[in-house]
Amino acid sequence: MDASAGMPLRVPVGREALRWRTFGGVRTVVAAARTVTSTARLLETLPPLVRGDARVSTVFAYDPTSAFSDGVLDLLKDAGCRTAPWAQLADISPDLLISASENIEVPEGDWPVLVLPHGVGFQKTVPDSRADRSRLSGLVPDSLLESGRAWLAVSHPAQEEQLLGVQPKAAGRTLVIGDPVLDELRATTPRSAEFRAALGVPRDHRLIVLSSTWGPTSLLGTHHDLPVRLLSALPYDAYRVAAIIHPNVWASHGAWQIRTLLADALDAGLLLIPPVHAWRPALLAADALVGDHGSVTLYGAALGKPLLLGAFGSDAVPGTAMHRLGRTAAFLDPRGDLHAQIESAVAGRPSASMSGIAAGAFTHPGQALVRLRTAVYDLLRLPEPDDTPPPLLTLPRPDAHGGTVTSWSVTTTVSAGNGRPTVTVLRFPAVAAVAAGAAVAAGADDMSAHGPAGFTHLACDEEERDTRISESAAALFRHRPSTTPTAGLRWTTDTLRRFPGSYLAATALTAGGYLVGLREGDLVEVSITGPTTDAGLPAALVYTCLRAGIPLDGTSLTLRVGTVEADVVLRFRPAAPGAPARSG
Repeated sequence: MDASAGMPLRVPVGREALRWRTFGGVRTVVAAARTVTSTARLLETLPPLVRGDARVSTVFAYDPTSAFSDGVLDLLKDAGCRTAPWAQLADISPDLLISASENIEVPEGDWPVLVLPHGVGFQKTVPDSRADRSRLSGLVPDSLLESGRAWLAVSHPAQEEQLLGVQPKAAGRTLVIGDPVLDELRATTPRSAEFRAALGVPRDHRLIVLSSTWGPTSLLGTHHDLPVRLLSALPYDAYRVAAIIHPNVWASHGAWQIRTLLADALDAGLLLIPPVHAWRPALLAADALVGDHGSVTLYGAALGKPLLLGAFGSDAVPGTAMHRLGRTAAFLDPRGDLHAQIESAVAGRPSASMSGIAAGAFTHPGQALVRLRTAVYDLLRLPEPDDTPPPLLTLPRPDAHGGTVTSWSVTTTVSAGNGRPTVTVLRFPAVAAVAAGAAVAAGADDMSAHGPAGFTHLACDEEERDTRISESAAALFRHRPSTTPTAGLRWTTDTLRRFPGSYLAATALTAGGYLVGLREGDLVEVSITGPTTDAGLPAALVYTCLRAGIPLDGTSLTLRVGTVEADVVLRFRPAAPGAPARSG
């Protein structure tokens, strides 16, 4: 069976291997692929260490014994890795084994084993797969320490001290290298705006990132409905929400289960960050982070991101930087005013105590790859290739998966200013509002809990799939512009005929401007000076004018959405020639 069928290939070894080689490698490195998390860390770290060196041949050995091994072979195949079964490791007899998973069974041999952290060090306890107990994450088995073969890479001297307090056998077996992931994040920080754009976040919006580690005490393990409730509380025209979920959750439950559990949030616009590699640029793009006791939270604190804790497990090890973070950072009240809490976090500045916590977790900034490469070549008993340090590359553009928002609970208020009305529009994804328990009515006179007294209505795109919403919407619109006014009129007329419960239907025009068709057959032409927007906003504007009694013909208004204001002019076209113009 070959790797494409889900099994690793047998790799030629020894004299047999020499017959088939093109590159004359003199040292063999085996990279241990056990979980998606640890394999991804190796795929991110190894390339700059052995870049361009034909003396080093690298083979990935697949260990299928983890509860979180699902997806490892797919990851290796996508990366083009030469992969061997774990049972063949003894035959390969490498010069060095590198692992980012400490929980590996290493065969007998005289070759060294270098263990890299797959997060931020020894910060929490996890279930022990060998016994019904917990163990310190990152610590290798006693037998490997006793053999004198193990070397543990740590990011700060404080981790050495903490590790020795738990396991004295680790004395003399640690290498302080810093953290290559944090170095990479810091080097890429100037590209944050580019990453926000790649995720589809408009320039004037804020991106709130939720980060959940795995296990019952994690953010999602504690509050699995937080994404949809947060989306129901944050105005759509001012915020986007993304979720970083630990690869162990994907491996344990599967993508189908995750997307099914988060279906309402995805339909409300949640950006679901892929489990491998993409979390780093997504974190950089964040305006604020809602996290837990996972490593992403500590990386966010080190980057100075505004931070709230949505959960924090008791499995954080006392005395560690992560434990101090849990005692220092502010907590999000999941049942409180989420909008106000997020606003306060974004407006705040990182405290000196948070900076001190990060400084106690990471050392040798910008030097982790340099120090790690030196350690690798020392263990290989090879001189480093040259005097040029390994490249510190910036991160690639991120990707995210999420649904397109097609319906909104819209709230509007009218105020006077500069001699003309100002209509302020707040939109919240309707799916999130329904899932979070908010009432969504087609034309109620009272605002929902999102704001003061005004008007509220349900609006949806023509592609809304939930008939409960589309058949209850006061306003309907299409995201694709109509090619001509005649085509626009035909669409509004047909749409209102299909949905007899709706008050109006709106479409953009290819040549510019918008048409809003009313139930009686009248039309309102809407001209907006400012950023291009979807037809849902002109629909909300006309709906508000109808409810507030604002004239629809020749009226100038100001439309305010989030932090953006635009000038608007309305022109009324009656249904039949000669019919009198109507005001609201």
